[in-house]
Amino acid sequence: MPTANDNPLGTYLKDRRSKLDAAALGYPSERRRTPGLRREEVAQRAHISATWYTWLEQGRGGAPSAEVLERIASALMLTDIEREHLFLLGLGRPPEVRYRAGEGVTPRLQHVLDALPYSPALVKTTTWDVVAWNRAATLLLTDYSALAPKQRNVLRMIFCDPRVRAAQFDWDSVARFVVATFRADTARAGATGEVGALVDELCRSSPEFEALWRAHDVSAHGNGIKRLHHPVVGAIAYEYSSFAVDGRPDLGLVIYNPATAADAQRIRSILDAPSDTSTDRTWSGHAPPGIDTPTGTPSAR
Repeated sequence: MPTANDNPLGTYLKDRRSKLDAAALGYPSERRRTPGLRREEVAQRAHISATWYTWLEQGRGGAPSAEVLERIASALMLTDIEREHLFLLGLGRPPEVRYRAGEGVTPRLQHVLDALPYSPALVKTTTWDVVAWNRAATLLLTDYSALAPKQRNVLRMIFCDPRVRAAQFDWDSVARFVVATFRADTARAGATGEVGALVDELCRSSPEFEALWRAHDVSAHGNGIKRLHHPVVGAIAYEYSSFAVDGRPDLGLVIYNPATAADAQRIRSILDAPSDTSTDRTWSGHAPPGIDTPTGTPSAR
């Protein structure tokens, strides 16, 4: 018989089924030598052969299919991370992405944003809706609280708000980068279907978006330099970095830091000014996330 090290998939399956409550799932609890579900009960719940499932736990019968692993994951009531681990053990790769929109951000994540007093920071969804931001983002980028939730979408802002367009040093290059990165993000997250209505809307309202969308270009967000026109202090250059949010594949964190000491001084002059004179809080659209151009792109200079 294979040892645990020889058959990590089988060991994991045995462990997961041992942790299920048979009685809670409608199975008799008496006369069970070990806790959890029996092999044939897992097979029944997964709609697969009991013999095949037994072989799987014993390391026999070859590699399972993705469909079988999906059924077993459901039968064992695995969490998303447990399901991913099952696929890594069984097929050597994670499962295909299943997009699920989350509900806002946690207070802890908002505290992370608020702990960056001189760095505009925000959180956007896979479909590029801005769902959280800090005070620096409000005063230096966009007052998202002044916008209806539907209008906090990056693509709507870059293609439909003339103030956003005017704030860019090279709108054409920025727009091309936005569409290519948006396409890659939504495909990676399995959210292509969820953005269909938005894409159709933008194709109708913006011929420029339609042309870029039909180009089928893709790009990575990564990090780079962002230059924007600010109505109070003029041009400001930011170094931006994008981060994944652990446990929330539907969210991405974007942080903007001043690119130079002079930019830092300009930023502080706005953020440290009295609140009634620092800037017009209704100023909107100067730097939504995702409209950044990677370092090395001429349009970002």
